[in-house]
Amino acid sequence: MRQKLNMITLGVEDIERAVGFYEKGLGWKRSSASIDDLVLFPLGGIVLALYPRKLLAEDATVSAEGNGFSGITLSYNARNKNEVEQTLKQVEKLGAKIIKPAQKVFWGGFSGYFKDLDGHLIEVAHNPFWEMDENGNLQLP
Repeated sequence: MRQKLNMITLGVEDIERAVGFYEKGLGWKRSSASIDDLVLFPLGGIVLALYPRKLLAEDATVSAEGNGFSGITLSYNARNKNEVEQTLKQVEKLGAKIIKPAQKVFWGGFSGYFKDLDGHLIEVAHNPFWEMDENGNLQLP
């Protein structure tokens, strides 16, 4: 298997509400390849997909019921500490719940976490040990 992920799909309770958060709130641009209940956001080589939670669970042949920590987080890597703080303020105004305010962390960076409108954990982090290219892509050795 190639060392590559192409798409992350989030199961959401209300597709229009979720789209509003990412598209109208964060200003992300929806792909014209989006269809019906599948909304796609290109993220520079990877795609974030929003799909109804119930249908996603059905497709995976698992129960849609459940709560708590799912064992996965998404991460937005910021260019600096200020961007971390500003991003968390922005998402909170859009209805996201701040789980962990921006702070210095044990590994030497600066980060915080929020839950989007469907409870997905998203980290906003600045890692001073990692470089980014001009497009904001991480450049790992």
